[in-house]
Amino acid sequence: MELLLFGGTGEGRALAEWLRDEGIPVTVCVATAYGSTLLPPGVVAHTGRLDRAGMEALMVRRPYTCVIDATHPYAVEVTRQLQEAAQARGVPYVRLLRTSDGEDACHKAGSMAEAAEMLQRLPGNILLTTGSKELHHFAVPGLVERCFPRVLPMMDSLERCLRLGFPPAHILCMQGPFSQALNEALIGQYSIRTLVTKDTGSYGGFREKAQAAQGTGCTLLVVERPVQETGQTLEEIQRHIKEGRL
Repeated sequence: MELLLFGGTGEGRALAEWLRDEGIPVTVCVATAYGSTLLPPGVVAHTGRLDRAGMEALMVRRPYTCVIDATHPYAVEVTRQLQEAAQARGVPYVRLLRTSDGEDACHKAGSMAEAAEMLQRLPGNILLTTGSKELHHFAVPGLVERCFPRVLPMMDSLERCLRLGFPPAHILCMQGPFSQALNEALIGQYSIRTLVTKDTGSYGGFREKAQAAQGTGCTLLVVERPVQETGQTLEEIQRHIKEGRL
């Protein structure tokens, strides 16, 4: 058995570590060099963004038993290309599901653009914990000045924030996981009135953000997942590997 794991999430790193400890060969694909530094020691990594052709080329290099997709639940295009590449090469594909942890007592938006529109009607400072890729939706007059984007400590993330016009003093370059206490401290430090998050589940720190918002009286705005997926949880994948069903 030899597995090809497309990572980028906490669940993916947990699975990679478990496979290493079980002595099961695995290659973990991550998009950036920074992502590779987060992998457990001793895990074989392939670093660099791949399109469908690159994914197919990687799949034919070794006789992989299975491709496991542990990419972010909001990375819809990457998942689509990975599914198509695996099908084209005849390699079994399994989606690692991140359990949804969405709150009922919160504002919900169907997209980043919709979230930005909602924020125009909500008062006060805003903590954006949705990453750096779609910050352009919030970089509009009357909104950008109120936003505090929390992004990964990488030069491209910082540069994107600066290009979009977010005030330098508002840019929070930090690597999680973030505890409820730290979230509450940031909310207090920057007088945050609304916290914006994706439905990132437990591995993405959603619960700590939701509890921090509740504990400080801060409004919680959740950008819902783009699609409803089918697949297997981390525990199910581990069990099926042990049972020889993957």
